[in-house]
Amino acid sequence: MPSIFAYQSSEVDWCESNFQYSELVAEFYNTFSNVTFFIFGPLMMFLMHPYAQKRSRYVYIICILFMVIGLFSMYFHMTLSFLGQLLDEIAILWLLASSYSIWMPRCYFPTFLGENRPHFICFVIIATVISTFLSFLRPVINAYALNSIAVHILYIVFQEYKKTSNKELRHIMEVSVILWAFALTSWISDRLLCSFWQQINFFYLHSIWHVLISITFPYGMVTMALVDARYEMPGHTLKVRYWPRDTWPVGLPYVEVSDNKNC
Repeated sequence: MPSIFAYQSSEVDWCESNFQYSELVAEFYNTFSNVTFFIFGPLMMFLMHPYAQKRSRYVYIICILFMVIGLFSMYFHMTLSFLGQLLDEIAILWLLASSYSIWMPRCYFPTFLGENRPHFICFVIIATVISTFLSFLRPVINAYALNSIAVHILYIVFQEYKKTSNKELRHIMEVSVILWAFALTSWISDRLLCSFWQQINFFYLHSIWHVLISITFPYGMVTMALVDARYEMPGHTLKVRYWPRDTWPVGLPYVEVSDNKNC
């Protein structure tokens, strides 16, 4: 049995040809496409700072975990090692758990927890610890299991979409879902249609997934912050802004928080 640190010790191998450009990097484009995580992670930490001060400083942890995912994904695709695969997938799992803990609306909590967020956080932590250990049993299905969590997130987004008439929130939700759909299509196509892409010498769909999902991250953060504010921040108004300028056709979304004042 190969060492978990060894190159190509993982059962997972993506469509890109291995060691095409370097003897040290197994999948060149899949490795370096993770640079977007190190761009958007710090930017969102900076842009969401005022919001984090008002809502929860654990928002910083989500941004840090996002960058950790980029680091571990880079390591995994560089080596295709079993350790790299597990580190990448476990980091994603804990990012999702952290997001659930902060932003899950209380009305979607399991009924046996009532609407008690501390109890819900304990429940999420226990479930995530158990899932972390289970990820060692059948590592080849981990990525599919992680993507399946998106079904529940989509359900919540759909329910909240129906509840709101806020055009700004609806727009952010729509863009988030479209970006995620394009990203997931790239991931599935690379996984299931590899022979076709190899025939036309196009091996870049998984690296496109990295770029698209890292762009989806800011939109997802803002979506959940806006939804959460309807329940948890009744004394504040959240306004969507775009970096570097609101007037630019393309920008990075973040939220600006203002207090509601009664005159």
